[in-house]
Amino acid sequence: MYTSHGQLNRDALIRQYAPLVRRIAYHMLAKLPPSVEVDDLIQVGMIGLAEALSRFEASQGVQFETFASQRIRGAMVDELRGNDWMSRSARKGQKDIENTIAQLEQSLGRAPKESEIAEAMELSLEDYQSLLGRVRGTQLIYLEDLGGSSEEGEGYLDRHVADAEADPFAQLRDQRMRGALVQAIEELPEREKYVMAMYYEHDMNLKEIAAVLEVTESRVSQLHSQAIARLRTKMRAH
Repeated sequence: MYTSHGQLNRDALIRQYAPLVRRIAYHMLAKLPPSVEVDDLIQVGMIGLAEALSRFEASQGVQFETFASQRIRGAMVDELRGNDWMSRSARKGQKDIENTIAQLEQSLGRAPKESEIAEAMELSLEDYQSLLGRVRGTQLIYLEDLGGSSEEGEGYLDRHVADAEADPFAQLRDQRMRGALVQAIEELPEREKYVMAMYYEHDMNLKEIAAVLEVTESRVSQLHSQAIARLRTKMRAH
């Protein structure tokens, strides 16, 4: 879209891509605490969109929507990282869940059931599920950084794999980490694996996943938090 002077019409482009900002904001809500307002994410995302319009160069061979999505998501994540948006009790709750899962996996030799985790934490199933909802967002840096895209079109692991000639041992460690993450996802309970696949591979939001699984959005959020806790437990060794 260009003006009569042959320049990009920024206002028209911002209106055109505003729905993209909203979609990304709602998609991110699954891993954020209830205290985070979607309107705040959208406001920050619009700033990211404006920055993308200023920096985009078609000659780079990247589609604008791809470039803008990275800038929008990056602006939202930077804003969240820069603010104390997660309570100390929520961080403790996440750590308690992960430690309990690790202990049960070692004693049981398998992934513990939700009821077993609750019992080991001396909580009712309802209270444990409520805790899962409260700790949502303590894992802001995880799968999107491990497998997502950066501004250069590379994922976290791609950016951090060292040059083989410079440090082959670092490259080997990162390759092992990638394999370990894939294996850990495969070992998730079926329903949690479905949630992760729909969220990360198919870019579905909470409402869409809830409709497929025929559960509430809050239940999808709980399953997501529990899956992340399991993955973090598995990845500690890497």
